Amino acid sequence: MAEPTAVPELPARLRAPEPVIVGGMLAWLIATIVVAVTDIGPDRALTVCWVGLAVGLVGTVIVLVQRTAVRRGSKGAQEGLD
Repeated sequence: MAEPTAVPELPARLRAPEPVIVGGMLAWLIATIVVAVTDIGPDRALTVCWVGLAVGLVGTVIVLVQRTAVRRGSKGAQEGLD
């Protein structure tokens, strides 16, 4: 049987969740401002924008809690966030 080839690990900058979370939250913030100022789209468009911002906030909290657990040395902490 052939030896399995080792898969190289991704660089830390490609694994970092912060740019994705910040970029997504900025996009939702811009969309919220545009919808609120121009009053375009259906009535629920502003609600969808607020929910998008809330999901970004929840994602940020989850990443921070997991990172704290990694630093604390918790067994159940997600790997690769140190």
